[in-house]
Amino acid sequence: MKEFLTEDFLLETKTAARLYYDYAADLPIVDYHCHLSPEDIAKDRQFENITRAWLEGDHYKWRAMRTMGVDEKNITGSADDRDKFIAWAKTVPYTMRNPLYHWTHMELQKPFGINILLNEDNADEVYDKSSGLLQQPDFSTQGILKKMKVEVVCTTDDPVEGLEYHQMFRKEDGPIMLPTFRPDKAYAVDNIQSWNDYVDRLAEVSGVEISSFYNLMDALESRIDYFHANGCRLSDHGLTHLHFQLCNEIEINNLFTQMRQNKEISPSKKEVFRYAVLIKLSRMYHARGWVQQYHLGALRNTNLSKLEVNGPDSGYDSIGDFPQAQKMQQFFNRLQNTDQLTKTIIYNLNPADNEIFATMTGNFQESGTKGKIQWGSAWWFLDQKEGIEKQLNTLSNMGLLSTFIGMLTDSRSFLSFPRHEYFRRILCNMLGNDVENGLLPNDDQWLGKLVSDICYYNARNYFKFDAAHQEALNSKGQLNRKSTSTT
Repeated sequence: MKEFLTEDFLLETKTAARLYYDYAADLPIVDYHCHLSPEDIAKDRQFENITRAWLEGDHYKWRAMRTMGVDEKNITGSADDRDKFIAWAKTVPYTMRNPLYHWTHMELQKPFGINILLNEDNADEVYDKSSGLLQQPDFSTQGILKKMKVEVVCTTDDPVEGLEYHQMFRKEDGPIMLPTFRPDKAYAVDNIQSWNDYVDRLAEVSGVEISSFYNLMDALESRIDYFHANGCRLSDHGLTHLHFQLCNEIEINNLFTQMRQNKEISPSKKEVFRYAVLIKLSRMYHARGWVQQYHLGALRNTNLSKLEVNGPDSGYDSIGDFPQAQKMQQFFNRLQNTDQLTKTIIYNLNPADNEIFATMTGNFQESGTKGKIQWGSAWWFLDQKEGIEKQLNTLSNMGLLSTFIGMLTDSRSFLSFPRHEYFRRILCNMLGNDVENGLLPNDDQWLGKLVSDICYYNARNYFKFDAAHQEALNSKGQLNRKSTSTT
């Protein structure tokens, strides 16, 4: 019987262990999608305690605590930080077989070196030790990035953000922090008043008077150019599904005018508007050589009474069952027909869509670009052992695993980087088991290359972040006086 969380954790064979330790364990991390705070990184935040570093903003943990009946004051409310941590420690033993159990103990091991199983009895001890370590200089946000060998971290940023913290942090050596353009609010027209408030803000930041649909796109393009000058080479979009609904110029301008007058439009007209914005944005990304990401399938803010209290991204989202294939291929074809389909990553939240996404990528690959269209790593509710294995197996069966750009954290916590180790161990275990079962040749040199490519080199070559960083360094890098953060 194996012990829990030892050196061979998740590695069931000698071949798996050899692949992991010889070809994956020591590789740097390219975390090309996360929700870390650029301000925390740039100012090298020193967390006051483990609660602030670990539970602040982590809706995975919040959901588990609510399931255990923990009072909300000990989750997102006014309780003392120690009490919040103790409430989490009480919850942890009950999370067995949820990925939180693995992640919790991996994150205590690295970077804290704490190797005990967290529970109510040792909660104070763990709180004191971890919180004490967090006061040391090498446990600041930048210190943690270095400890975890993070080479690149891409934050997620609204178009109206000033990127001043990216500029503050930018330097020749050490970890690279680059922005990602996330324009969801520009086409979030379910709440017309909120959308109008956002358009007003965008006009102010961009310096473009937005009185027509084309002004709106001009304003967004000016922000794209500003992001590009600051090293951005990635966009990201959170959608239920990709939209496709053709329209003419008169129709889209009429819709825009109605919405600017705070008039509601029908759901089908909202689809028209979203498509019109997205297709134009996609062409702008292509013109600049960006990668576009689409996170598809989340049913967000399902508990409306809790949304009123806690706001979005607080643990009340779930998997949605939206049709994906038809409009996705129509959207991509529209871009392909004019040779304007840029590098693209698609992520599904519904596991029922695995085969759809895996096969869709193969339809739009291109000579001369290795893995141009990517099926992204197992995301959100799927980034656990079984979900990762299913994604890797489906990709292997219906695409080329060898071209995959690997894992990301998608996290708001600076302690989440062990998720890369988690992924790497699972990948090496799958390949190692195949070797042991005679399904793959016992060729460490080739399999080792496959492992290191998936865990690190494919992402480096796909995104070319070094060149983007150097361009940003070479630019004047002056803060756009009109570009101020919304936060």
